[in-house]
Amino acid sequence: MNALDILKERGFLAQVTFEEELHKAFDEGMVTFYTGFDPTADSLHIGHYIPIMAMAHLQRAGHRPIALMGGGTGMIGDPSGKSDLRKVLSVEDIDHNVACFKKQMAKFLDFDSGKPNQAIIANNADWLRSLNYIDFLRDVGALFSVNRMLTAECYKQRMEKGLTFLEFNYMIMQSYDFLELFHRYGCILQAGGDDQWSNMLSGADLIRRKEQKPAFALTFKLLLTSDGRKMGKTEKGALWLDPNKCSPYDFYQYWRNVGDADVEKCLALLTFLPMDEVRRLGALKDSAINEAKRVLAFEVTKLIHGEEEAIKARDAAEALFGGGGLAGSVPTTHIRPEDLEQDNRLLAWIARCGLCKSNGEARKAIQQGGVSIGEERVTDIDFRLTPEMLSGEGVLVRKGKKSYHRFVME
Repeated sequence: MNALDILKERGFLAQVTFEEELHKAFDEGMVTFYTGFDPTADSLHIGHYIPIMAMAHLQRAGHRPIALMGGGTGMIGDPSGKSDLRKVLSVEDIDHNVACFKKQMAKFLDFDSGKPNQAIIANNADWLRSLNYIDFLRDVGALFSVNRMLTAECYKQRMEKGLTFLEFNYMIMQSYDFLELFHRYGCILQAGGDDQWSNMLSGADLIRRKEQKPAFALTFKLLLTSDGRKMGKTEKGALWLDPNKCSPYDFYQYWRNVGDADVEKCLALLTFLPMDEVRRLGALKDSAINEAKRVLAFEVTKLIHGEEEAIKARDAAEALFGGGGLAGSVPTTHIRPEDLEQDNRLLAWIARCGLCKSNGEARKAIQQGGVSIGEERVTDIDFRLTPEMLSGEGVLVRKGKKSYHRFVME
C-alpha cells in the first residue's frame, strides 16, 4: 500500500496539502519527512504517541523520518492552543529533556540499521541558537505577511490575552526549521498534530516560494473519545510514557478501561496489529469486547514498556479483578515503621501516594464511600493503618472502581 493510504486506513489523517501530488511522491521513492517535538518536559506523553506511531508506519513503508527536537524553539514556546505564556526553560533543562526524548523514541524508530531510511535525530538548536537576527529578517522574515500571520488559528486565542513578540516569532522559526531540513536532508514533508496546521502551511509555503520546489504538510487527528473528549488524561495528570511518571500497571489499566466505542480506533492508531485483526476485535459486542480491551492494553503497554512489564501489568490486573492475590506490579508504597508512628491515618497515606490529590480529596472520597480496603468499604475518616495490616503482602486500597494502591511495611 501507498504510505498515505496506510495512514488513512488506520485513521491518522486529519489534513494534508496537495494530496494527489504527495501520494505520487510516496509511490515514486523514499520521502524524507519530519515531525517536531518541543522538549517542555523530561518525558513524552500519550499526545506524542500518535505522531510517533505514524512516523513508525511511514518508516516501515520505506520512508525516512526526522525527529526534530525543539532545542531552539523550546526557548520561545509554542503559543498554539495556549491561553497563557509558556514557561521559558533554561538551556540545560531543554538539553536534558531532548536526551530523554531520544531514548524513548528509539523504541519505535530505527536509528541504527544503516539503511537509507534510517531515522535521524535533529535539534533545531544547531541552527537557531546561533542565528544572525538581521540576516534572518532579511532572508526569511521578508517573505512573511504580518496580516496573514495574525489570521492564523494558533495566534487567535493568545491575541485575546496578549501575544508577546517572543511568541509571534514562533511560526517563522518553525517554518525556517522546515527550510533548514530541506537543505540538509532533502526533507519535503512536515507531519504533526492538527493544532500545528497554520505553522506547517507557512513552512511548506516558504520552501515553495524560496526554492521553487514541492513541499507538503500533513496533520494527524487528535486522540479523542467518541464523545469528543481528549484521551490520555488521568486523575494524576498526563499519561506519561516514562514508568517513573506513570507505572506500567496504571498505563495498562488506562487502556483496559477505555470506552467500548473507542476500542477499534485505539487499536488502529496505537498498535501495529493488522487492520483485519483490528476490525475483528472492534466488532466484538457486549462482554466479548473485553477481549479487545485486553489486547489493546497489552499491545500498547508492550510497545511502551516492553513485553516483560506488559505481562506483569496484565497478570496484576487479572489477579486483582479476578479475586486473586496481590501482584508485584501494582503501584506500591513501602512504609517505614517510624513514618507510620508519625502518621498512620489512611487518608494521609492515600494522599501521599497519589491515589488522591490531597488530604481534603481523600477525606471526601472516604466520606462518599469511594475508598475500600480489600472488599471492605472504609467509612471512618479517622481509619488508621497498623503494622499488622502492612505485614506480608501488605494491604490493597481501592479508590473508586479502578484505582488501586498497595501499602507494605518496609
